Amino acid sequence: MIEFYHVSKQYVKNQFALNDINLSIEKGEFIFLTGSSGAGKTTLLKLIFKEQHPTKGQILIDSVNINLIPNKKLYKLRRSIGIVFQDFKLLSKRTIHENVAIPLIIRGERKSTLDKQVHSALSLVGLTHRRNYIPEHVSGGEQQRVAIARAIVGNPKIIIADEPTGNLDTELSIEILKIFERINSNGITMIIATHDKNLIKIFPKRVIRLEKGRLISDWSKEELL
Repeated sequence: MIEFYHVSKQYVKNQFALNDINLSIEKGEFIFLTGSSGAGKTTLLKLIFKEQHPTKGQILIDSVNINLIPNKKLYKLRRSIGIVFQDFKLLSKRTIHENVAIPLIIRGERKSTLDKQVHSALSLVGLTHRRNYIPEHVSGGEQQRVAIARAIVGNPKIIIADEPTGNLDTELSIEILKIFERINSNGITMIIATHDKNLIKIFPKRVIRLEKGRLISDWSKEELL
């Protein structure tokens, strides 16, 4: 589903954020992307979403070379990808329902369809009872669940999350990962960037490790058991 062929990214000459990455992620996989700060995790996620472009190499999603997608058709790629940020990026003066609905409003969905999909997304993360609250009136863990609902409301094929539990304690982090597992069980490909080794130990998933822009290991915990 997602394929990297000799992908490199440079921001400064002779300094690689990513260096010759070869990677294949199958439909429906659950991936932990890990590595120390500056290893290249965020850059890799941005390349998948085409927020940035590789300096070298090709990236294919569903056999389509995304490097060749013109800007006017980029929305089709981005509709297939949901993004969860560490800092939530919620609109403070909008209700939970309105925040989750944003991707559907941008698409121009009918209100009846929009309301149904928002309810479904909030139900999956357990927040239908908070739909009329504004973000500051719910907890940090609930705000992250709102961000997850917003990411899934448009029925994407892929979810990418950049340190989604970085601001949460261990108990809430485990709760968030269990939600990601439920989403993944519906066939959605999950790519979670994290430096939390405890979560990686608890959840036996495929782990891709980057270091200084290079892919240095790629393994499944289950293979080691």
